[in-house]
Amino acid sequence: MTLVRSRCVFAIGWLLMLGAASDTALAHPWHRHRRDDHEPAKQQTPQPVSSRFLLTANTKPRRTEATDIAKAFEPFVELKAISVRSDDRYFYVESNGIPDHPLMVGIRAWQQQVPLPHKYTGDNAWQLPLEPVPAANPATTRNRFLRGAIALAVNGVPIFNPLNNRGEDAFLIGELDEYGGHCGRADDYHYHIAPVHLEKDVGKGMPIAYALDGYPIYGYTEPDGSAVNGLDRFNGHEDADGNYHYHATKTYPYVNGGFHGEVTERDGQVDPQPRAEPVRPALQPLRGATIVGYTAFTPTSRRLTYEVGGRQGFVDYKVNGDGTLVFDSTDPSGKKTTETYTPRGRGPGGRGRPAGRERAGTSSAKPSGIASLTVTSSAIGADGNLPAEFTCDGAGASPPLEWQAGPPGTKSYAITLWHEAPDQVKSYWVVYGIPGNSTHLAKNSRMVGTIGLNDKRRAEYEPMCSKGPGAKTYHVTVYALSAMPTLPANAATRDALLAAIRDITLAEGTLTYTYERGTRR
Repeated sequence: MTLVRSRCVFAIGWLLMLGAASDTALAHPWHRHRRDDHEPAKQQTPQPVSSRFLLTANTKPRRTEATDIAKAFEPFVELKAISVRSDDRYFYVESNGIPDHPLMVGIRAWQQQVPLPHKYTGDNAWQLPLEPVPAANPATTRNRFLRGAIALAVNGVPIFNPLNNRGEDAFLIGELDEYGGHCGRADDYHYHIAPVHLEKDVGKGMPIAYALDGYPIYGYTEPDGSAVNGLDRFNGHEDADGNYHYHATKTYPYVNGGFHGEVTERDGQVDPQPRAEPVRPALQPLRGATIVGYTAFTPTSRRLTYEVGGRQGFVDYKVNGDGTLVFDSTDPSGKKTTETYTPRGRGPGGRGRPAGRERAGTSSAKPSGIASLTVTSSAIGADGNLPAEFTCDGAGASPPLEWQAGPPGTKSYAITLWHEAPDQVKSYWVVYGIPGNSTHLAKNSRMVGTIGLNDKRRAEYEPMCSKGPGAKTYHVTVYALSAMPTLPANAATRDALLAAIRDITLAEGTLTYTYERGTRR
C-alpha cells in the first residue's frame, strides 16, 4: 500500500507556534503534491481482497475495541497527519482538519472561504463511542443535523451532512471540490460526501470514516470486495455477525443518511463535537466564480485562483510567526486589497467560547484583564427561557436589558445579541454609542444609541427564528467602553464592532438564555 507522503512540515494551528508541537499538537503540513495526486478520485471496478472480518458466522456482535478503530486511522497516524488516543468509553482523534490532497479546485458555488487549519486537539478533539448503542428511534439526517459534522473521515477531516445548511444537495449545486469537500464559514475544510479516495491509503477492506454514533463507514463494496446489498434508509446494514456498518453510495445520501446509533442533538447538530474557531468574518458568495487553482508557495502561504467571466482573480494568504493572518487579494478587474486578522482567544462575548457552558439566564465570566458586568433581563424567568414575544413566533420586539454601571472611565456601552453555530457566530442585534450614564434598554428600544447591522445587513433587531427541533442557546453581551467607537453605521456589523472596541473595552458581561420554537409563553 502506497501512502501519499508530505513534502513539507507545517505545525501551525492558530494557537500553535511555527516549528513547535506538543505530544498532542499535530505537525500536519499544508501539503504540496505530486502531479498524479491532483487527479480526482475515480471509481474503479471492485477487486476481491482479503476479508478484514468474517461475513459467515452468526455470532453476537462483540464490543469494539480501541485497537479495532485505530487500524483504520493508522496510515494517517504514521504520516503524523493525526494523533489518536482512547479511554474506556471513547476513541479520540486529533487533527488540524487539513487533508493531504488537492483542495478547492472545481468549486462553482464559492462563498469566498479558504482552507485554514483548526485546532481539533485536547478537549476539542473528535470523539467516537467505542461501544455504539442502537437507537430506540434512529434519527435521519434529511433536513436535520444541518450544522456541524455527522461523521469523521479516517484522515481526521470532518464529514458534514450532504445537504448544506439551506437543505440543498451541496454536491449537485456545485459547492464541492474534486474530492467532495469545501470550506465552511469559519474557513474550516470538510467533506459533504463519502471520501472514497481514502481507500488507496487504508485499503479497500477498511473503513474510510466513522459516523459520530460510532459505526464504521465503508466504501462502495463490502470489506471482502463483494457487492453491497440490502442497505437501509441510512445507507447501512448488518453483516452476518450482526455488526452494523454504513456504506458510501454514488447518489444521495452518499454517506450515512442518519444515525443507527444513539446521538444527542443540540442546536441542530450532534453534540458534543469540536468547534472550529473563525479568524475572520464570513463572506458572501461570489456569483459566477469557479475555483481553478490552489497552490502552496511556502509551508505557510497559499494562493487560490478563481475565474469569473473568463478573467482570473487571486487570493494570496499567509500566516505570520505571531499567528496573524494576512490576505492579499486581486479581483478579476485588477483591484488589490490587503487585510490582516489576529485570532482572538477563547472567552465570553463570542470570542470562540463554546456555546452552552453557562447556565441559562446568568452572566458569563469575563476575559482575562477585563472587569465583569452583571447583565439581566426582566423578560427572562428563573427557567432561563425567552418568551415568544421577543422572537419570530411573537411580536419580534427586542427584550428589555439591565446591567450594572461600568467601572470609572466608562464613556459608552455597546450590545450584541448572538448565537454560536458550529461553523459561525450568528448576529441578531448590534447597538453601540449608548451613553455612559445608561444602565438599561427598554423593551423594543430604538431611540438609544446607534443600531448596527445584523447578519441580514439590516440596521434593526432581528428576532430569533432558528430552525430545527430543540431549545437553542443565545447570548447578549454588554460592553463598557472607555470611548465612543469610531464606526460608521453602514458598516457596523458585529465583527466590525468587536474590532473597533478591542482596545477600549473596560468591562463586559454576557446574559445567556434559551428559546425553543413552538413554545409560546
